[in-house]
Amino acid sequence: MSRPPRRPSGRTDEIEGLLRRHAPQVLGALVRRYGHFDAAEDAVQEALLAAAGQWPEDGTPDNPRGWLIRVASRRLTDVLRSEEARRLREERAAALTPRDAFTAPPPGADRAPSEDDMLSLLLLCCHPDLAPAARIALTLRAVGGLTTAEIARAHLVPEATMAQRISRAKQKVKGVSFGRPENWEERLPAVLHVLYLIFNEGYTATSGATLQRAELAGEAIRLTRTTHRLLPGAHEVTGLLALMLLTDARRAARTGPHGELVPLDEQDRALWDKAAIEEGVALVTHALTQRQPGPYQLRAAIAAVHDEAASPDSTDWLEILGLYDILVRFVPGPVERLNRAVAVAMVHGPTAGLAELAPLEAELASGHRLDAVRAHLLERAGDAEAARAAYESAAGKTLSLPERNYLRARAARLRPPPD
Repeated sequence: MSRPPRRPSGRTDEIEGLLRRHAPQVLGALVRRYGHFDAAEDAVQEALLAAAGQWPEDGTPDNPRGWLIRVASRRLTDVLRSEEARRLREERAAALTPRDAFTAPPPGADRAPSEDDMLSLLLLCCHPDLAPAARIALTLRAVGGLTTAEIARAHLVPEATMAQRISRAKQKVKGVSFGRPENWEERLPAVLHVLYLIFNEGYTATSGATLQRAELAGEAIRLTRTTHRLLPGAHEVTGLLALMLLTDARRAARTGPHGELVPLDEQDRALWDKAAIEEGVALVTHALTQRQPGPYQLRAAIAAVHDEAASPDSTDWLEILGLYDILVRFVPGPVERLNRAVAVAMVHGPTAGLAELAPLEAELASGHRLDAVRAHLLERAGDAEAARAAYESAAGKTLSLPERNYLRARAARLRPPPD
């Protein structure tokens, strides 16, 4: 077989970007054709390794995705032929392999692979039978292209534990028909929720020595951007992408030189990513003009008000409170009501904000955020002793070292001077 046309060799990071972008589409094409998730994923991994070894030296093919599909398809059919040759596994091979698997052209000849396969893969990974943690892990593995070790590090669990979680998730979706299910629109909120959780964990890690995991946040943005490209008329997808861009735009200003947390009102706004803010504002503005508001659009609108303010003092808290009033009608959860309490305090004073916290005690008592907000409002109200106790309580509940250090530092500032 003749070698595919080549372009001059590109940089390694550009090749890695190409591989990451095409991997889910290649996996989707193989799963669509052969229907065997595990074997298809292994074949794609081998194709990616082959590309990583050949492309830097030989040059990138003119059709990288087609090259990867051809190589992965050959690997997969080799495996399936081997299985077929083993008598004890004949039934399994027959069940997993279409009749014409060994004579038909490689996947993509009958229908060109596209990013639509990636959306089908996302929907498969967010199958309703999977627990949220399994959905996240499987999405990062199959669609995001992260290794099991990378996913395990991001979630601070042993690699073996994460491997078992992913393996169990694959077994649950084994045999599920590939493609967009008839009720795919009903499953879309689960997809968006998974992408949102991945982003949140990357933007503010729930535990560990670093405040942010930029690679996770970046992966969530990339996957959401692709989903938006496939579903431009889905306004909540637009809203989620806008929210991620507007939030991530502040990333460079959120930590100091030693990785310490810098709160929003103390950040150097010159470090904010203006291009990301402009794109995010344009996206959420367009989505809201369609008059089909949803939680992600409203959260993005709140983020836009923060990002467009030239300084903390010029933030339009009255508009933010109005947006939270609408948001809690859509999502009356404790986190949304806690954030609304902050807006109430900024508009009507800390005492009014503190009154909003009482109904949240039972739902948020185990986490640190309720105590952290209470401490901030008590400090603003002038009750230094109660604020210090709340800061220390919050510090004792968080597993994030930067958050713990920040909260303890705030408490230390409120200690009375020694006699």
